[in-house]
Amino acid sequence: MSISGALSNALSGLTASSRSAEVVSNNIANALNEGYARRELVLGPRSLGGTGQGVAVTGISRAVNLVLLSDRRVAQAGTGDRQTRAQFFTKLEVAIGAPGTEGSLTSRIAALDTALIEAASRPESEGRLTKVADTARALAKQIGAAATSVQSARADADHQIGTDVERVNAAMSRVAEMNVEIRGHLSSGRDPSALMDQRQQLVDQIASVVPLREVQRDHGQIALFTTGGAVLVDGRANAFGFTTVGVVEPDMTVGGGGLSGLTLNGLPIAASGPYSTVTGGTLAANFAVRDELGPAAQSRLDAVARDLIERFGSLDPTIAPGNPGLFTDAGAALLPANELGLAQRLSLNATADPAQGGALWRLRDGLGALTPGPTGNSALLGALQAALTASRQPVSGDFLPGLRSFSGLGADMLSAVSTARLSADTEASFSAAKSEGLKVQELQGGVDTDREMQDLLQIEKAYAANAKVIQTVDEMLDLLLGI
Repeated sequence: MSISGALSNALSGLTASSRSAEVVSNNIANALNEGYARRELVLGPRSLGGTGQGVAVTGISRAVNLVLLSDRRVAQAGTGDRQTRAQFFTKLEVAIGAPGTEGSLTSRIAALDTALIEAASRPESEGRLTKVADTARALAKQIGAAATSVQSARADADHQIGTDVERVNAAMSRVAEMNVEIRGHLSSGRDPSALMDQRQQLVDQIASVVPLREVQRDHGQIALFTTGGAVLVDGRANAFGFTTVGVVEPDMTVGGGGLSGLTLNGLPIAASGPYSTVTGGTLAANFAVRDELGPAAQSRLDAVARDLIERFGSLDPTIAPGNPGLFTDAGAALLPANELGLAQRLSLNATADPAQGGALWRLRDGLGALTPGPTGNSALLGALQAALTASRQPVSGDFLPGLRSFSGLGADMLSAVSTARLSADTEASFSAAKSEGLKVQELQGGVDTDREMQDLLQIEKAYAANAKVIQTVDEMLDLLLGI
């Protein structure tokens, strides 16, 4: 080997060692940064005229397990989906109230039952009649409050959909822009690794809302598709369309035009259900809360309210045909065709409610009575209590067939909500554990500072060896020049 060849080899080795040290130090500095992928210097032999001329730096690679990354993103989206559903059922369960807790639906029913029994034993007692009115009013308010909570959850879901759509659209647009920037870096020979890290973080943000798959394209670019096949980014970024509403009422639906559906590039797409191309993330879960879970819960609460009205609708002989019984639909008689939203309109008949200008004695003597009757007459109060505990089949709602008392109907509804909540919690826990496990595996392939320090020691030795070669060449040149 010639002296010039040795010098060229050593200089290229110094350059490679210097770049390697730079890459390793960058890995160590970013070891705790979320989304940072470990860098590796790519080296290759350098030749000139078929003769080796040292080492050449051909680029910097990012150590990313694309399969593991894709699986983690899908699991992450699934966790968001399950947690969103679990939060809805938890909120509904709290609104209904756990059995035995003060203010729960079952405790309100039990309180009314007890008040009717006590009033029937002493029908002349104004205090006991007051307790009947108070517990009946509280029961109606409890059912209405639970239904209001459902509509609040639907409105929150609608607002979150709007937020998610804006965030995803911005992220997809930025991913498309970064594809162009990365291509420009590669074309000019610059390292695009930092841009790729930022792009990966953006894709992770999208994946938490919509489950997706990343497809590698030429020149460092990527394309994004949902697991259902919808194109998010492929050359250019597509855009979701959605319009939020301020308040959600029970009768508001997508089909009726009261609520916005989801579009992709202006074309309507299914946001939830078996035919949805975006199912599996928080976006689809919030659509499910707004358009499926919420309306189903409202329907069950309306069925409970209707059952309560009908139980007391035909017991009082003083009520004229067409007039409401003890419980009313906003003061009027129940119209079965107008059941939607009944839970919010459920109220105690004003004629027997002192808070609405009524008289307590009508609870004992009849809602249609014009004057008080015998104070010892407990027949109507006894009939009201019997109706509350009588077994009957609900005529609406998705309850299982079977006769049940009103307390049994309330318990069945709470049981269904609790079962759904437990199921969603279990699925959310499993999905979170899976996502965490994949995250741990992903981190294991990230920056290991111990390994990086070992590599740095090797780089130091290589640098010293190449520097020694240059020193030796310099001594040889000095010796030759001195001859």
